[in-house]
Amino acid sequence: MATTELRIAGFGGQGVILAGIVIGKAAAIYDGKHATLTQSFGPEARGSACSAQLVLSDQPILYPYLTALDILVAMSQDAYHRFGSELQPGGLLLVEAELVTCHPRPDGPPGIRLHGIPATRLAEELGRRAVSNIVMVGFLTAMTGLVSVEAIKQAIADSVPRGTEAVNLAAFEKGLEYGLAHLPTQPALQV
Repeated sequence: MATTELRIAGFGGQGVILAGIVIGKAAAIYDGKHATLTQSFGPEARGSACSAQLVLSDQPILYPYLTALDILVAMSQDAYHRFGSELQPGGLLLVEAELVTCHPRPDGPPGIRLHGIPATRLAEELGRRAVSNIVMVGFLTAMTGLVSVEAIKQAIADSVPRGTEAVNLAAFEKGLEYGLAHLPTQPALQV
């Protein structure tokens, strides 16, 4: 893995920070890797822009902030507009397909690989829209392999509110299955 820089971005209420916590905990505690997490969010409880920035590495991390974004998970249109141009050339862009429309960006780096998932709709199929963030974590896991499936499952069970473990694990499985089903047959679009 060397070092991978990842940003999960959306708006308050989508569980962006929790998604970052789950991934960081899975890497650092259950997979034995190194991870840092920083957060950014507006003063409003819901609706304002927020993001979680992670640095994951096999080696100790000397600087905890993003310097070369490898992966962007955009769960809102604003997140794509705000952070899409920060991706490295050839970077990976994962989007909430029903909330984010991606157009070629004149200010964006070349060769961005784009994959989308209807995370909110898949969460609604489970009867709980609030788990769309964990659907996205499953999708990210399938598309990148950054953290092991077992580590993510342990981190989910350890991080979500008590009583919601089962629906969150089901959401993770739904995102993982969607990603695995689309990975070999859906070539990444170039943005």
